[in-house]
Amino acid sequence: MRKVLALCLGVLLLAGCSDPSSAPLGEPEPGTLRVLAGSELADLQPVLDEAAKAIGIKVKFTFTGTLEGAEALANGSVDGRYDAVWFSSNRYPASIPEAAKRLGNQVKIMSSPVVLGLATSVVQRLGWAGKPVSWGEIAAQAGKKAFSYGMTDPSASNSGFSALVGVASALAGAGNAIDAQQIASVTPQLTQFFSAQALSAGSSGWLSDAYTRRATGQDPGQKVDGLVNYESVLLSANASGKLPEPLTLIYPSDGVVTADYPLSLLADAGSDARSAHQRLSDHLRTPEIQQRIMETTGRRPVVPGVALGPQFTQRDLVELPFPATQQAVDALLSAYFDKLRRPSRTLYVLDTSGSMAGDRIGSLRAALVGLTGADTSLTGRFRRFRSREEVTMLPFNTGPGAARTFTVPEQDPQGELGRIKAFADGLEARGGTAIYDSLTRAYRVLEPLAAKDPDRFTSIVLMTDGENANGSSLPDFLTSFAVLPPAMKQVPVFTVLFGEGSSDELTQVATRSGGKVFDARNVQLSRVFQEIRGYQ
Repeated sequence: MRKVLALCLGVLLLAGCSDPSSAPLGEPEPGTLRVLAGSELADLQPVLDEAAKAIGIKVKFTFTGTLEGAEALANGSVDGRYDAVWFSSNRYPASIPEAAKRLGNQVKIMSSPVVLGLATSVVQRLGWAGKPVSWGEIAAQAGKKAFSYGMTDPSASNSGFSALVGVASALAGAGNAIDAQQIASVTPQLTQFFSAQALSAGSSGWLSDAYTRRATGQDPGQKVDGLVNYESVLLSANASGKLPEPLTLIYPSDGVVTADYPLSLLADAGSDARSAHQRLSDHLRTPEIQQRIMETTGRRPVVPGVALGPQFTQRDLVELPFPATQQAVDALLSAYFDKLRRPSRTLYVLDTSGSMAGDRIGSLRAALVGLTGADTSLTGRFRRFRSREEVTMLPFNTGPGAARTFTVPEQDPQGELGRIKAFADGLEARGGTAIYDSLTRAYRVLEPLAAKDPDRFTSIVLMTDGENANGSSLPDFLTSFAVLPPAMKQVPVFTVLFGEGSSDELTQVATRSGGKVFDARNVQLSRVFQEIRGYQ
């Protein structure tokens, strides 16, 4: 995951954009397999480079998220653009009939369970060292705030998706796949479990990096005690030597959900692609390459006879059943966002300067309106403004405008969502660009809101299409940031590059605050706003 930038420069392994439908059409090159893949597969570069040399099969990747990939299969935007898909699991796509029919031959390449990793001292304090621990026990201690953890957004990353399914299935305890009716019966325990989640992310790799930065004091954000993530990611974090203390991996005694990484040919793939898929799959499943994958990525081999390395302290795992229908999965995702997890507080600092006139202000309006529920796509349904969420809009031009806060109620949210839509539709472009006066104002607006209700995921989204032209400068902002109250310093700023926005300055703001930069210069702003939702 941390090698994505290097991959973009590689000749044999090419990273595309996150929109599966934007890949160019055209006849594939002989010996090239066009693959729509989960971004965590970026760490396979060394293995795939070697495969290209050994068997002459090149892999051209376009990376995407969990729901985006399932949606691309279901709506047919993969047709003619890709030869195969390679996700950490096909369980969700397989539950959608329109997506399942596009999946052809599927070959499992490796595996990694989703487990809990906690700092070793925390495990000892909890009395869990060397003892079997169930998801029920974990949820009970989480409800007491005995520890905190980070987890990826289950609509953006399969590790969070698998964790949600795993803990819900284990708590239901029926021995069968959880269904929509059973979710209500385990809501109290699930609420306990998710009350300890203190960090969210849109990708497993960024989550691990954020944990490390916070643990080492490089990030001002709240430190957390551990992560729910792939076993491979947790092992990699330990092996990096960067953590102040290692993570102890906890494999819940009542089971886990394991990613099995099937390299899946599309049903309409041509004969050249079928041959390339077969040759690559056979190569990756040879004992020698399975060993290489294990050493390179920390994932488990799936071929009998390849011994597990000493880093895998838990050999035999109980596999939890996965929901059999899309309805059950959708119900679980809806419950997570609208009832189970801690609610969000998001403040949007929005550039409405004169340079935004025309298509740009139109794109901003559309992006915000899409988050009110106007986007009914599979992805849009779970990246909208959520029940219980507090949303503040702070438009700016020559100076910061008036901030307006909306709180989306759990019951009958449409009225408040309609007011957010009306506000977005009313945004107009004029005046100059006072980025840092407006960002400073954002913290002042947030401070009393956070003091009144501190138990929320709180973040700032800063979107601008130009360079700062009015008011205080970046150095002025960084000086004021240094003296913010500790609680405000922990609020990450997710900056959005748009138009001619300064990449260097927005990167500094994101890095200093523990946030992340999102690039909307060549991608629809609405898609970028949806992507940011995975980190809030």
